[in-house]
Amino acid sequence: MAGRGTGLTGFARQPARPPAPVEASALAVLEDIRSLLSGKRFAMLTGAGLSTDSGIPDYRGPDSAPRSPMTYQQFVGDPANRQRYWARNHIGWSHLRHADPNEGHRAVAQLEQRGLLTGLITQNVDRLHEDAGSINVVDLHGRYDQVVCLDCRRTYSRQMLAHVLQELNPGFLQAALDAGLVEAAPDADATVEDEALISTFVVAVCPACGGTLKPDFVYFGENVPKERVERCYAMVDEAAALLVAGSSLTVMSGLRFVRHAAKAAKPVVIINRGATRGDDLATITLAAGVSESLAWLATELPAP
Repeated sequence: MAGRGTGLTGFARQPARPPAPVEASALAVLEDIRSLLSGKRFAMLTGAGLSTDSGIPDYRGPDSAPRSPMTYQQFVGDPANRQRYWARNHIGWSHLRHADPNEGHRAVAQLEQRGLLTGLITQNVDRLHEDAGSINVVDLHGRYDQVVCLDCRRTYSRQMLAHVLQELNPGFLQAALDAGLVEAAPDADATVEDEALISTFVVAVCPACGGTLKPDFVYFGENVPKERVERCYAMVDEAAALLVAGSSLTVMSGLRFVRHAAKAAKPVVIINRGATRGDDLATITLAAGVSESLAWLATELPAP
């Protein structure tokens, strides 16, 4: 994907972790999952837990720090909130753009290439599935590499905006990094504790109309576009089963597809490090590393 380069000072490329062996305790459950999915084409739903092996923290994993993402209402309702958000996003994006796909992303692409998937729904905005080679992907919550004007609806690349923000805020990124006050988040946000530094940040406006720019992904408190949801339902309807990987299913935007599959009496498999909101609807659950589990399935599952 364009834009994953050497980047800004202070952020090195985040290499994917080397392949991990499948945990012995997980192997028996993986064999059950193989038996359940063999001969079937299935839909996939992935979440932030799949990208942790690429150096991107998740929201609700067992080791995740508490997070309070800005809501859509807060963003549009207060210029000070927009200033705070864009200051943090300027830093978080600089980190996220250096992440590489891990073996889990590559395994999902392999499953698609072998004809096992009806489609891929991802709650992640990091575009690592596309970087790994997946094609039939719905970015349910949008994509971090674009911004949209809330007034004229034009879209722009986040790479272009990075250059604008650098020109408007020379030295800001390095000052934040030097202060050691930065913690990245999975939606290209970051925690920055220096309010005095944030108060100096100059926010860019739409170059076409002077309107309000917003990252082109779905905020908390904002609805996923209807046509995007309908495309996801179609993937599940076409499938004989649903495999969830790396999502706690805490938000309804992902859980609804698990409920939809269960209502249609389709098997649901959930692989996640922690408990999920959909566990009571699952046919099989596996508490194990997501990347290595998917890599095992990509190798072991026969073509339909």
